[in-house]
Amino acid sequence: MFPLESALLPGEELPLRVFEPRYSALVRDTLDRDDKAFGVVLIAKGREVGGGDERCDVGVRARIAAFEDHGEGQYRLKCPLTERIRVREWLPDDPYPRAVVESWPDDPGPVSDADLIEVEDRIWGLFERIAVARDARLPEREALLGVSRIDALDVPAGQRLYELAARMPMGTADKYSVLAAPSAADRLTALSEAVDNVTAMVEFQLSGE
Repeated sequence: MFPLESALLPGEELPLRVFEPRYSALVRDTLDRDDKAFGVVLIAKGREVGGGDERCDVGVRARIAAFEDHGEGQYRLKCPLTERIRVREWLPDDPYPRAVVESWPDDPGPVSDADLIEVEDRIWGLFERIAVARDARLPEREALLGVSRIDALDVPAGQRLYELAARMPMGTADKYSVLAAPSAADRLTALSEAVDNVTAMVEFQLSGE
């Protein structure tokens, strides 16, 4: 397990610079595994370096897709994040953080196409508001939000909500709420609340300019 000070979502890519001895050992052991996978969780309290942190129990599985060995236990990694995982039991941190985990697919809970389009439109509207205020030009909607509105409906709702959340400039707490939402319907609610929070913050900042 690799605890970090940021929340991450399935579908994102994690670049890592590794230098702490315990995580150098984790990388060496992971590279020896067929799946080259390890878990990533958010640190609830504490820091990444030095240990003694408190960790959240919902995270993602990462896979080492490419690496550079710079010697003396230093690595640079490129790791796509695949599926959500849930910690069943934390084990002793010897020689590095370890846990018994299980995959955590979405619990049942329907999300309508109309609801997906509505939250996507709100995210697009937020980006437009920021662009107008900054006198900036936005990329095309498809480039900014990942796929066209029509193609987005062919993506499973839970996955699409992860994709949209990854493109939002939200805080760590909001992002973890999206990750830890049990179902796609709950994830929609968490993302909608995150959009509200970011919108309020943006309007507050703009009102002071």
